[in-house]
Amino acid sequence: MTMRNGGQLLVQSLVALGATRAFGVPGESYLAVLDALHDTQGQLDFVNCRNEGGAAFMAAAWGKLTGQPGICMVTRGPGVTNASIGVHTAMQDSAPMLLFVGQVGTDMIGREAFQEIDYRAVYGTMAKWAVEIDDADRIPEILSRAWTTATTGRPGPVVVALPEDMLTALTDSAPLTGPAPMREPAPDGATVGEVRAMLEASERPLILLGGCNWTPEGRAALQAFAEESDIPTIVAFRYQDRFDNFSPVYAGEAGVGMPPHVRRLITEADTILAINVRFGEMTTDGYTLMTVPVPKQRLIHVHGSDREIGKIYQPALGIHAGPNAFARALAPVKGAWAAWRSKARADWEAGFDLPQQPSPVDMGVVTAHLREVLPTDVILTNGAGNFTVWPNKFYKFGPGARLLAPQSGAMGYGLPAAVAACIAEPSRTVVCFAGDGDFQMNCQELATAAQYGARPIVLILNNGIYGTIRAHQERHYPTRVSGTDMVNPDFAALARAYGMHGERVAATADFPAAFARARESNTGAVLDLDISAEALTPRQTLSQMRAAALKAKPG
Repeated sequence: MTMRNGGQLLVQSLVALGATRAFGVPGESYLAVLDALHDTQGQLDFVNCRNEGGAAFMAAAWGKLTGQPGICMVTRGPGVTNASIGVHTAMQDSAPMLLFVGQVGTDMIGREAFQEIDYRAVYGTMAKWAVEIDDADRIPEILSRAWTTATTGRPGPVVVALPEDMLTALTDSAPLTGPAPMREPAPDGATVGEVRAMLEASERPLILLGGCNWTPEGRAALQAFAEESDIPTIVAFRYQDRFDNFSPVYAGEAGVGMPPHVRRLITEADTILAINVRFGEMTTDGYTLMTVPVPKQRLIHVHGSDREIGKIYQPALGIHAGPNAFARALAPVKGAWAAWRSKARADWEAGFDLPQQPSPVDMGVVTAHLREVLPTDVILTNGAGNFTVWPNKFYKFGPGARLLAPQSGAMGYGLPAAVAACIAEPSRTVVCFAGDGDFQMNCQELATAAQYGARPIVLILNNGIYGTIRAHQERHYPTRVSGTDMVNPDFAALARAYGMHGERVAATADFPAAFARARESNTGAVLDLDISAEALTPRQTLSQMRAAALKAKPG
């Protein structure tokens, strides 16, 4: 009989489950866990972050990138409230994540002790599951359930509270020996036959896909089906890396700033095969492209969680199946929709034709250059803001490229996500797009990057404003600027202070050489791009927004 404390039992079980990194900020409420991590260096390593929000973003991005739960460890009270932004992001992204948080001792629970929070009450609607372990003997049981909950059905975050005295209590319970082998639910032959019949009866079929839990085999099977069936395919908000953009059937992303042709595809389709999609607000343009609750389009909704099917839209056929199992079961269909698919692809390609941007650094030219020089397995990350149109709408993702971007629209996600990606895939090029406001939400994580040898290239689109809010401001309250101007630091000097390469790029022509220097740096790099506030969107300037709003004002 081997005795160990709760912290040791937790860490040994995490190692057995396959966890290799834990992102966090240390706290006295889980010292027993930190002590146990001392013995797992090289197996399960603790990445010491600078803020719990950055740590939680790293864990959420890890889950999205790898398909395995991103692990985050924080202290009670302020620690976990800081980390809540990552929990919310992982939930909206449907990304697997485990947040372990220290808790007051079991003898103090319910007294509003120092930094006490009822985590099940606070996170019950934000996370997929919130639980507190009050008995060290039950750590393997509850951890196994938490891991399974985070990774199956619709993946998502699980919050696990760890009372301090429970972590120091001795137990003879054995650690887990590995994760439970799970198989995706698969459709039966009759169901697949129904799908084929519905598609073959269509004139304008459309495939819409999303989610982060695709395997390479599942993605390849779906692409083969779409291409052999010649059906146009679009992706949900910020999941354009889940389908090869160079495929002749790929037609774009349904997300913020939705192109008119994507909107038309959704509204004019007579049959939509939606796979692994939760029908968020952005993908449906505020739930306007399909009538709630019964859309006029014939909807086939496939999802690994039965709770997502019929949650918003009543499908003509709902199928409880995992995306990969469903894709592998499909066989090509034929129909007279070649012109429909051809126009969808042509419209997407036409969207890359841009006017010259009214800015010292023209992001249209910059993004075109990046399309030429970045490797096929690049990882792009971004937070939130108008600047995200460049990686999200003007980059072409091949089968090896990845995009880590938050469906929650959380500012500050891009840099922590880039750090996590560098740690997970140290041999790959990682490029973070950040606005000047977005970057400053978590710029301190440059220190984490430096400490752990992460070498992202950060492109700061510096226009001196909170661009998205200014756009809304000028459209609804033209000329009445309030709270959206910023005075920024010298970002290049800040990068150098953290030990990274940093430089200011003042003109479009200077970008290629500056980017080459950034790629050659062995420390990671920050390029501060001089962007005019006028260049707020690719096809409409700030002045044009204001003029249009003033013209439309009554009186």
